[in-house]
Amino acid sequence: MERFAPADAALKAGNRDEGLRLTAEQLTLDPNAPARVYQNFTAMLVRHKLYDQAEQWAKLATDRYPRDLELWNILGVALRRLDRHAEGLKALDRAIKIDPKNLAPQINRGNILNDLKSPAAIDVFTKIIRQQPTNAEHQRSLGRAYWFAGDLEKAEMRFNLAVKLKPDYVDAWLDLTSLSAETKGPVETLPILERAVRALPNDQRMRESLGVMLRRAGRNKDAETYFADLLTELGEQAWIHYQFGLTLADFDRDEANRHFEKAHELAPDNADFQLALAESYSRTRSGDEAGNLERAYQLLKPIIDKVGGGAGPVKVASDIFVRVADYDAADALGDFQHLGRLWASNGRHTALLSHLARVRTSQDRDELVHQHRIWAELVEAAVARRPITHPAPRTPNGKIRVGFMSSDLRSHPVAYFSLPLFEHYDREKFEVYCYSYYTGQEDQTQKRITDMVEGFRWNPDINDRDAAQLIANDQLDMLIELGGSTHMNKITVMGYKPAPIQASWLGYPHSAGLKAIDYLIVDPFMLPERDGLLIEKPLVLPHGWFALSSGAFNERVAVQNPAPVARNGYVTFGTANNPYKYSRDMVRTWAKVVAQVPNSKFMFVRPESGSASFRNNLAALFASEGVSADRLRFEAVRGAHLPFYNEMDISLDSFPQTGGTTTCESLWMGVPVITLVGETLFERLSYSSLMNGGLPELCARDTEGYIAAAVKLGTDPDRIVELRAGLRERMRASPIGQTTQFAHDFFGLIEKAVTG
Repeated sequence: MERFAPADAALKAGNRDEGLRLTAEQLTLDPNAPARVYQNFTAMLVRHKLYDQAEQWAKLATDRYPRDLELWNILGVALRRLDRHAEGLKALDRAIKIDPKNLAPQINRGNILNDLKSPAAIDVFTKIIRQQPTNAEHQRSLGRAYWFAGDLEKAEMRFNLAVKLKPDYVDAWLDLTSLSAETKGPVETLPILERAVRALPNDQRMRESLGVMLRRAGRNKDAETYFADLLTELGEQAWIHYQFGLTLADFDRDEANRHFEKAHELAPDNADFQLALAESYSRTRSGDEAGNLERAYQLLKPIIDKVGGGAGPVKVASDIFVRVADYDAADALGDFQHLGRLWASNGRHTALLSHLARVRTSQDRDELVHQHRIWAELVEAAVARRPITHPAPRTPNGKIRVGFMSSDLRSHPVAYFSLPLFEHYDREKFEVYCYSYYTGQEDQTQKRITDMVEGFRWNPDINDRDAAQLIANDQLDMLIELGGSTHMNKITVMGYKPAPIQASWLGYPHSAGLKAIDYLIVDPFMLPERDGLLIEKPLVLPHGWFALSSGAFNERVAVQNPAPVARNGYVTFGTANNPYKYSRDMVRTWAKVVAQVPNSKFMFVRPESGSASFRNNLAALFASEGVSADRLRFEAVRGAHLPFYNEMDISLDSFPQTGGTTTCESLWMGVPVITLVGETLFERLSYSSLMNGGLPELCARDTEGYIAAAVKLGTDPDRIVELRAGLRERMRASPIGQTTQFAHDFFGLIEKAVTG
């Protein structure tokens, strides 16, 4: 054993790497070392998370000492850490066969079964607990086994027993609170976390979890106070600033950034904190928005390999990469099926909105429907565990009571399109209630809607279940959600079925996924071309999907005639569509159009235009089709974009996810839109507007037709001038310009759905 003395000395001196290297060197030179050398060596490799090396040396050792239980046990642990579960179970079975009474390999075998969420773990840990009933770790493991098997009462009992046996057992407390949040909700979980903090007053994870649960319970102001108090008590700690930033993000973005910056400053090597800072800057609209985006991108790039493949980090990375048109980096995150299922299975419905633009094939469209159902099944299971109560039916008053749920009933496109309904509904036949969870300040549009309807329930801090109960208490006949999972909206409320009839309209251009939503309100042009692409039943309006409210579509910005081509001598194509709808192939299609129209230019009217990365990445794609950078124009603007349509001749629609508001604005400003019509709803929004406006020649059915239609119009300046001169009046005279008739049709559809 003298030959291992230098290795032992290095390890005792704290030089781990040198000690491990010297041990491996000696074992390679002479593998006839005693079993205990292999045991100590492989155990140390596992402790230091060098699992590949541990597995390699443990295999060599078990070949040399096939009757050594400890070596087989270590091999099983290493294989488990490498996610090679089947091999790990075989190794542990060998250890158990050597000594069936030794609990160590049985415990590790149970751990693998729990990793696999196999109900067989229940039997393993039940037998172990018979021998060691006061072992808190075993009680927790059995609780997890019951949890994975769906026996939640027994799981809760075991977790409670674990923390009773070992009050400072952090992992058991975390399991207990997670299970409670899942089965009872965040409000009921808060007392458990308060107990945990009393038992572990100095544990960061427990104190952090309490603040997070306050936030999840909708008590954002309490969470804000809680983290402020922690900073006073504990001083400048990165994790407190990080959680403080998350708490403030939807209420005060600039202050949230300050906390994220501090967290990053205090812990510069923490990739999670850096990612949070990147995400927050990408969402910051104040100040230099493009500069904020560029900073977010530069913060993200160096940590992309460190943030892991979890649903949250991948969504943040995808959003930022797509927004600056770095499609290579976005593609590296995963393929369509992998990303969609990752997000859906982790409750990230919001991510599926940006996923629409990634659809390429009919199989993708079917897969997208499946992904929405994956998400919905999680919601439906959670709702079943904690249903709301429904009051007795209200006394009939001869009126149909309708609810509209959206956090965008303010100065927002959703409000602009829905305003005609609030302005023109028949108050002798209908009562209208609105529900908003907007976290900002009330504006004039929200005040106006509030004054027009019977009830406007505005609850920024309410949780989903309580929001559903509030709606149920209003005893609606029908509830219509207008926001999907877009920012500050609560699509999961629909899962509680707070109204007997429920529908989706306007805010989310796809089936949300929930079986509790009975209808999806569409028009004849938006109906998908084949069955299976909608989960809900279609409720079909006779003409258009919406009407142009005078609040947004008015004369404040005039159309300048003649068209820019008459003034400039060349055609200017352009877009104001959000970059989350862009893709590499789509941008290159735009470039092919520009390349085929001599001297034409392309204009991006987007706040991202101020980002150098956005400009450079798009310029590279245009260059690949022979369009030089001097033919591109970037206008960095948010909100005040309508005047730029007076410098654009033709708008090229995004695809497969087409424009909605953007298409209407373009047409209103006299700029014709070329669209590509696809199979399913989100590929047909612009088609609906154009067909209602009597412009079928602007609607193509494939990319070749799209290019041909754009080139044909782009080389016909007289037609461009003619269209521009009459588009606003054409829109005003079309079905989507008839606000009173639209409201009549819409409420007629509601009446039919409610009364049958």
